[in-house]
Amino acid sequence: MSDGTPLAGPDGALRCPWALSAADYVTYHDEEWGRPVHGDQALFERLSLEAFQSGLSWITILRRRPGFRTAFAGFAIDAVAAFTDEDRTRLLADTGIIRNRAKIDATLANARVLAGWSPGDLDELIWSHAPDPETRPVPKSLADVPAITPESTALSKALKKRGLRFVGPTTAYALMQACGLVDDHLAACVSRSTP
Repeated sequence: MSDGTPLAGPDGALRCPWALSAADYVTYHDEEWGRPVHGDQALFERLSLEAFQSGLSWITILRRRPGFRTAFAGFAIDAVAAFTDEDRTRLLADTGIIRNRAKIDATLANARVLAGWSPGDLDELIWSHAPDPETRPVPKSLADVPAITPESTALSKALKKRGLRFVGPTTAYALMQACGLVDDHLAACVSRSTP
């Protein structure tokens, strides 16, 4: 049982303990989580997947990510914004994704909202909420990693004000962690960025 501090992975390197709870996590942890993500389409995908993850384990979403990408046209905003009622019915029957009506509806509604934004607006809005890394203590254990922050609360409010759904402060913070707005790799983790 971990005390929330880094654990040795299959290669002996120390990693955040959650990264070792399933084999799929090691690659995700090492190559994706906490690395900067830019671009409206990439951020729409991450925002959508974080919303689908709400109430579930991230591994459930990670293992179904290829199915999500197929079902949602690669998360191309204009393509998803053009989805019809038939597409919605198809999504509700698609066993390759999480068939949650509210989350599917939110993803379609969010795409329609974002389709009206100028290119780069989503990227700019999200990244404008990245905290100064110099003001953040480096977490030593999972107990030091928050679930929400003032910045994630502000990002959630900004997204909701612009018409997006399923973007609460916890979802916003998970997005910030996954997309590198914050570096919550633990101090001794092999994937912790170095200044």
